[in-house]
Amino acid sequence: MTSAAPKPDPGNAPSPDPAQRRREQRGWYLYEWSNQVFFTSVITVLIGPYLSGLACAEAGAPDAAACTGGAYYVYPLGIQVHANALYPAATVVAILLQILLLPIVGSLADRSRNKKGWLFSLALTGALSVSALYLTTDGYLLSTLLFLTANVAYGAAEVVYNAFLLEIATPDERDRVSSTGWAVGYLGGAVLLAAHLGLVMAAPSLGLEQGEAVRIAFASVGVWWIGFMLLALKPLRNRYSAAAAQGPRLRPGATVGQFVHTVRGMRRYPQTLLFLLAFILFNDGIQAALRYAAPFATQDLRISQEVLMGTILMIQFVAFGGALAVGALARRIGPKNAVLCTLGVWCVLVGLGYLLPAGEPLLFVALAVGIALVLGGSQALSRALFSQLIPRGREAEYFAVYQISDKGSSLLGSLAVTLAVTWTGGYRVAILSLIVFFVVGGFLLWRTDIRKGIRDVGNEAPERV
Repeated sequence: MTSAAPKPDPGNAPSPDPAQRRREQRGWYLYEWSNQVFFTSVITVLIGPYLSGLACAEAGAPDAAACTGGAYYVYPLGIQVHANALYPAATVVAILLQILLLPIVGSLADRSRNKKGWLFSLALTGALSVSALYLTTDGYLLSTLLFLTANVAYGAAEVVYNAFLLEIATPDERDRVSSTGWAVGYLGGAVLLAAHLGLVMAAPSLGLEQGEAVRIAFASVGVWWIGFMLLALKPLRNRYSAAAAQGPRLRPGATVGQFVHTVRGMRRYPQTLLFLLAFILFNDGIQAALRYAAPFATQDLRISQEVLMGTILMIQFVAFGGALAVGALARRIGPKNAVLCTLGVWCVLVGLGYLLPAGEPLLFVALAVGIALVLGGSQALSRALFSQLIPRGREAEYFAVYQISDKGSSLLGSLAVTLAVTWTGGYRVAILSLIVFFVVGGFLLWRTDIRKGIRDVGNEAPERV
C-alpha cells in the first residue's frame, strides 16, 4: 500500500530550515545541468550551421560557405529569405511565439499548485522535439518546425524554473544561488559538448557523415535533458501563492492579453520596469552574440566545425569559473556594479570580433576566452537582481516577461542580425551592431535604483545591491 503524496506547503516563501533550502537548491542546480545542453550544443553550436546547410542545399549552393555574399534564397511560407538568414529568421518567429505564450504559462503557473508538473511537461516537450531532429535528413522545413517547438518549450520551462528561485533562496542567498546554478549549467553543457565534439571528429572513422553525427548529437541532448530533469525534480517542493490557494484557476483563454496586462501592471513599479528594459536590451546583445557565433565563425571567419566545437567546449569550462568569479566580485562591489563592469567588457569584445581576420583560429579562441570570463556572471546576477524586484506571488508571471529576452531568446538582437545578414550576406556587420544593445542597456541599468525598486514591491532588501 503506497502512501499518499505529501501536500504542498501553503505560501511560497523559502523554507526557514537551511538544510531544506540547500536540498532544494541542489535540485535547482541539477535542472540547470540538465537543460543547459540544449543551449550549449544545439543553439550555440549545432543548429545554426545545420539549418543553414539544409537551406543552402535547398537554394542550390554548392556548400554553406558559398552562401555568404551569394544570391541564394529559400521561400518558407512563400517569403523570400536568404539561406544564411533562415536561422535568425526562425529565431525571430520563435521569440514572437514566446511573447504570446510565455506570459500565459507564467500566469497559469503562478495560480497552479503543481509547478513541478508544469516544469516536467514543458521540459519533456522540448526534449522530445530536439531528439526528433534526428529524423530530419533533408529539407529545412521540418527541422525548422522542430527547432521552433523545442525553443519555445525550453523558454516556457525556464519561466517556471526561474520562479522557483524565490521559493528556495532568501534575498541574501539569491546572488550566490543564481551564480552557482549558472556555473553548474555551464559544466553540464561542457560535459555533453565534449562527447559531441568527439563524435563529430570521429565521424569518418565510425562510418558516419557529419550531418548524421550532428543528428545523433541532437537525439542525445533530449535524452540528457529528460534524464537529469527527473532527478532534479525530486528535492523541489510544490508551493503556491495566495492567488493559487484562494482564487479560481485561470482559464487559458483569459490570459491572451497577459503580456500587455503584466507590462502595464509594472508601471506601478517603475524601477522594476526600468531594470527590465535595461535587461531586454543588453541581454539581447549577449544572446545574439552567442546564438550567431557559430555561423559567424564557420562562414565569415572560415573556422572549422571541429575548432568551433572545441572553442565552445573551452568556453563552458572558463565560464564555469567566470560565473563564480563575477559572483564573488558582486559580493564586494554589489551585483549592479558587477553587471555594469561586464557590459563594458562586452563592448570591447564585440568590437574586436568585427576586426577578426578570416582563417585565424587562435585569435578566435582568444576572443572566446574573454567572452567566457564575463558570460555567465552578467546573466546570473541579472536574474538574481530581477528576482528582488518581483512582487510576491507573481514570480512566474514576471519571469515570463523576463524570459522573452533570457537564454534562448533575442527578439531585437535576432531582428538586427537578420536584417544585417540579409543586406550583406554575412555576419560581420551584424556582430558589430550589437554594441548598441550593450551601451543603451547599460545606461538604463545605471539609471535603475535597485534598492528603491525592492522597497516598492514590498520585498526585503539584501545587504548589497
